[in-house]
Amino acid sequence: MRGGGRGPRGKGPRGRVPGGRGPRSGPGGMKGGNKVIVTPHRHEGVFIGKGKDEVILTKNLVPGESVYNEKRISVQNEDGTKVEYRVWNPFRSKLAAAIFGGLDDIWIKPGAKVLYLGAASGTSVSHVSDIVGPEGCVYAVEFSPRSGRDLVNMAKKRRNVVPIIEDARHPAKYRMLVSMVDVIFADVAQPDQARIVGLNASFFLKAGGHYMISIKAKCIDATMPAETVFSNEVKKLQADELKPAEQITLEPYERDHACVVGGYRMPKKQKTATAS
Repeated sequence: MRGGGRGPRGKGPRGRVPGGRGPRSGPGGMKGGNKVIVTPHRHEGVFIGKGKDEVILTKNLVPGESVYNEKRISVQNEDGTKVEYRVWNPFRSKLAAAIFGGLDDIWIKPGAKVLYLGAASGTSVSHVSDIVGPEGCVYAVEFSPRSGRDLVNMAKKRRNVVPIIEDARHPAKYRMLVSMVDVIFADVAQPDQARIVGLNASFFLKAGGHYMISIKAKCIDATMPAETVFSNEVKKLQADELKPAEQITLEPYERDHACVVGGYRMPKKQKTATAS
């Protein structure tokens, strides 16, 4: 497994954004009148906005609508059509922080079906919704009724989001709402989160599918060093056939957090890092 002490490749929202490639898509405007150039990120469905600052973006599935007062960038193509993008803040999203950290692959892409555990009010879920697009689907599980209300309201305008107000510890309660998925993303911040991911994988994750888990060391064991906690959690994942492929820190966006990415019930002749 890659990772361990591997640090972030990016320099944050005011520095270099890793992984960008692709042709210039045309000039656009941002609040304040800044000119912004949008180019594809190496993760399909994610983009880089280059202006006064450099940011990561997703193409807004619902143009004209913001979810959490995030900035929006309108880009005019050469044919005169306009495309709206939403700025993705790594201080508000573990997944965005992991992208800034330089993950090799997030496995979430256009058309994918994603189970998101710990959806909260839907900040990150909305960007995943942008990425997977109208052909994809995000099953968003959140236990808190208060956050769940915001999640449900967000999903009213995003038809590819299925809000599920349930405890992720009991996937049998929502098995009738969720189909088999390509990716599980987990941000549940619970001491037994590895078990929660393993249990949900057994219900919903395709063999050969992938998972991402955000681990907050202090939620697992505040008395142990963070690296020890991360190592122990990886062992628990392996016991549930969740083979880790990569681990990175979420510093400087989140303290004592790591993101672990891997595959589930991977074919013996197929390497996790190259599976699709």
